[in-house]
Amino acid sequence: MLKPPAVLLLLIGITVPLEPLSFGELAGTAGGRDSVRVEDRAGALAAAMTDEEALAQTFMLGWVGAEPSPLIMDWIRDRRIGGVKIFGWNTEDTRKLAKTVGDLQAASLEGTYGIPLLVATDQEGGWIRHVKGATSETPGNMAIGASGYPQDAYSAGYYIGRELAALGINMNFAPTVDLFTNRSSSLIGPRAFGSNPTQVGILGAAFMKGQMAAGVIPTAKHYPGHGDTDLDSHGVLPKIDAAFEVLWERELVPYRILFREGLPAVMTGHLAFPQTQAASTPASLSPYFLKEILRDKMGYRGLVITDDLMMNGATTHAGSLSRAAKQALLAGNDIVMLSKTPSLSEPVWTALVQAMKEEPEFRSRVRDAARRVLEVKFRYLRGEVPYIPDLGKLDSELPNLEGAAFFLDLAVRSVTLLRGDVLRPEAAGRLLLAGQYEDFFKAGKAAYPEAVNYWYSSERGVQDFLSFARRSDTIIFCLSDAEGLRFLRNIQDLNKRVIVLSVLNPVYLESVPWVNGALAVYSYAPESFTAAFSVLTGRIPAGGRLPYE
Repeated sequence: MLKPPAVLLLLIGITVPLEPLSFGELAGTAGGRDSVRVEDRAGALAAAMTDEEALAQTFMLGWVGAEPSPLIMDWIRDRRIGGVKIFGWNTEDTRKLAKTVGDLQAASLEGTYGIPLLVATDQEGGWIRHVKGATSETPGNMAIGASGYPQDAYSAGYYIGRELAALGINMNFAPTVDLFTNRSSSLIGPRAFGSNPTQVGILGAAFMKGQMAAGVIPTAKHYPGHGDTDLDSHGVLPKIDAAFEVLWERELVPYRILFREGLPAVMTGHLAFPQTQAASTPASLSPYFLKEILRDKMGYRGLVITDDLMMNGATTHAGSLSRAAKQALLAGNDIVMLSKTPSLSEPVWTALVQAMKEEPEFRSRVRDAARRVLEVKFRYLRGEVPYIPDLGKLDSELPNLEGAAFFLDLAVRSVTLLRGDVLRPEAAGRLLLAGQYEDFFKAGKAAYPEAVNYWYSSERGVQDFLSFARRSDTIIFCLSDAEGLRFLRNIQDLNKRVIVLSVLNPVYLESVPWVNGALAVYSYAPESFTAAFSVLTGRIPAGGRLPYE
């Protein structure tokens, strides 16, 4: 197919030579004193597309493996999809990942219009770090909430963004602005900045600004809020029994703050709110939440992206993946994201192409979504993040050395001493370090060289742990989950000095009021353990506070 004649642009007041146009040529009209609106450039290109080309811009697909699969390359070369999503299974080797991103972008840029891909991932910081390899491990959102400084949120977003940009990743599904409402949540927990909606909004907006300064498109999630449930929408459809009035003053407050600050993209969650007009329909498939509330009431004009449509929270309700994709687009999503690559002939594509031919409403909605996708690309894919990563610079950019220094400072500021006092090495006596993280033992041995290490596990059993505990005077126990809590409770009656170092979700500390000391960090990053033991030995003060009530 030939590129559209430039006369299309003349109709909207853009003066260019009468020759075929491309994304790059249109994007170039933004330079200098050009006053052509991004919306007009996106509208012109979207109008020139066939139905299939427009539909393809609404697809963001993942793939399995460190290198591009033949199937994902087919979707890019033959269908010209709008984006790809990088998951943890793609990322152990960061050099290979950078080459992969370059190969994917090169294939996309060879298309009729030369449109670059949105290349997205989940690099929230802390617990959720899909791009591993040489990237920084960080203290995470709850550590930012414990420090309480918006500048920490900005810097975290910036340095995470700089590392992603070095790899050619131009979109990040962060910040997470879910509230720490349900303390039993195994999905959110330390991914939250805290429980106060206004504070979460302020920190989320600062993180967003840092990402944008790094050239990466931030995407807040999981709209309208995943914090008030202990269920995981990967497996089921969580139901949150909150009326809209509650959501408006609680879960939606961070979004209202971020929208005023210019949030470019938002991810919708597979969550049901039966006390609202959406009833049992997941918010991600609900016109009520996406049109009436998000667009009309809240005035949001940015991009709307689904969480993975292959999650049971979406497909179980819709009945099939193709129906879920259609419902998602009709409801108001602009991009449907799939974690795996379907075949080219699966109904998730063919049924939607057919619907565009037969249903004017669906066709109009898809074309509007494609225009929004192109608008974001014109606005943000402007060179800050290279389409083709420079492999020669990776060693100097990953990890980011300035970022490493910042993340250590953040870890120090966020350590929260909840009970007890310092424990100097000479006062520890026979000391046992009990935990499940290698970096815990490294930092612990650096602080207490004479300590004995014990890696507790269900395979070794409680009795084995007790035999080590009985031979100790002091036990520093690393607690991160319910299994660890079970082991810890067994030493309550041993009359030993017990100090708990909480990692990730600190809520488990509430179950052990009998311990002699307790301090909290919010990730298992090496910096967090180093900071914790520095506080415990009295080298530095604890500056953090629990970021929830």
